[in-house]
Amino acid sequence: MKVVVLAGPESSGKSWLAGEIATRFGGQVVGEYVREFIDEQQRDTCYADIPLIARGQLQREDAARAERPALLVLDTHLLSNILWSRTLFGDCPAWLETALAERRYDLHLLLSPEGVPWVGDGQRCQPALAERLAFFHASEAWLKVQGQRYVVVAGNWAERREAALATVSAWLAE
Repeated sequence: MKVVVLAGPESSGKSWLAGEIATRFGGQVVGEYVREFIDEQQRDTCYADIPLIARGQLQREDAARAERPALLVLDTHLLSNILWSRTLFGDCPAWLETALAERRYDLHLLLSPEGVPWVGDGQRCQPALAERLAFFHASEAWLKVQGQRYVVVAGNWAERREAALATVSAWLAE
């Protein structure tokens, strides 16, 4: 099983590209649990929700891993939970970093916020490019420190799709 993760700030195309990758190459997509959590709770998240959200994301990932698809496409992983917790609440439960570091991810596609418009959807909260760039740079810093393999995906929607599909195609051929 090969595992690819889409990472980066909101409104950069992660969910869309996860679907495009699965459509082109097959595999199983694991969506972002926090969206479902917010829809169910009908309120903004609070710090006490972070462990629940993280466990929900891990349960989805673990269930998909148990099915052993040849390709597992993660719309997000715990890095997003960690960075959002720090952004919104100034802190993060320590176990999230440990849990993330213990898992194997083969490739990260890190999506830049530049080149595409921010689109509000009732859950997103970073319309300012500077905020999304800070999230992007924090994501990249973590990937570097952890020695994770990643490729930055940027440009307009068509360029992102082309770059993501070409990167995944080359990676799968290795």
